[in-house]
Amino acid sequence: MSASPLRPDLTGFRRRLAELEALMADPATFADNRRAATLGAELRFTSKAVKADDALVALEKELAESRALAGEADAEIRAMAADEITRLEPAVEVAREQLIRSIIPVNPDDSRNALVEIRAGTGGEEASLFAAELLRAYTRFAEKKGWKCELMSLSHSDLGGVRDAVLLIEGEGATALLRHEAGVHRVQRVPATEASGRVHTSAATVAVLPEAEEAEVVLKPEDLDMSVARASGAGGQHVNKTESAVQIIHKPTGLMVYCADERSQLRNRVKALRVLRSRLLDLTRAKEREARADARKTQVGSGDRSERIRTYNFPQNRITDHRIDLTVHGIEQVLEGNLDQLVDALFEADLRERAEAITRPTA
Repeated sequence: MSASPLRPDLTGFRRRLAELEALMADPATFADNRRAATLGAELRFTSKAVKADDALVALEKELAESRALAGEADAEIRAMAADEITRLEPAVEVAREQLIRSIIPVNPDDSRNALVEIRAGTGGEEASLFAAELLRAYTRFAEKKGWKCELMSLSHSDLGGVRDAVLLIEGEGATALLRHEAGVHRVQRVPATEASGRVHTSAATVAVLPEAEEAEVVLKPEDLDMSVARASGAGGQHVNKTESAVQIIHKPTGLMVYCADERSQLRNRVKALRVLRSRLLDLTRAKEREARADARKTQVGSGDRSERIRTYNFPQNRITDHRIDLTVHGIEQVLEGNLDQLVDALFEADLRERAEAITRPTA
């Protein structure tokens, strides 16, 4: 995948910087402390972007001068120019990347823990087996990053696959890196249950939700329909003889959460409430995204769970991400948690799309 270097136009940023500097120099601005704080934060953000642009402009000027000298008749001057070009070309690329990052507002959700929900889709037992592989892949990816994982809920299929699961991943940048995993993951392979050797197509869905803070999503007791039941066990002496499974229905939205992973009813209740809060936060975010959908049409991936984002083709040992037209090989390694190549490419593509959206001229 190749792309021409992005060179953002910061004309609007420079104009806004002049406005902000004038506002912050006006004593009347500080009559409203909240407004002054907001403007101060915007000033720091805008100033950082303009400084990054100035640094890039200076390096680009040096590079242009060195390239001009590379055509001189004097061999010594040409050699010096070649050395400067070798030094400046990577420096320009680094400065361009720093500029791109400096103009993109920080997403407050990026620093949150991530709730990764995995569900078997079309394909019966084969879809459940694939969902289990995705659950293992995300768990191992998180462990390699040094993040903490906690299984919030898990429902097995008859053959040991996963009908649905919720994995809490606690770590800096978890939501930022994993948000683009949301969508439909399609698998093409010969199922273990297929005697004729035919390739089948199955799917599993993934949703990535930023974990909600308790204070920002208030759950009123009268809005919750909570029930308990005996969680299914392995049988024999392991049969769960207490009502530890918890199901909570949020009556205003109809959202339902079921947790039976713990033997303690209290722990299952706590987990269920954490998942419910995050789903309600995601519902609010979804409404906000819908309200500004026209302004975000060019963004990489919408996070819509109905969107087919990736195909895992086992016969050809190939994974294709359809959003950025990226193909990688080594399915087994990816499903063992080596997701960096895919995750990093999506993260970088998103940065570029957001930067282009910010600097794109409006009609």
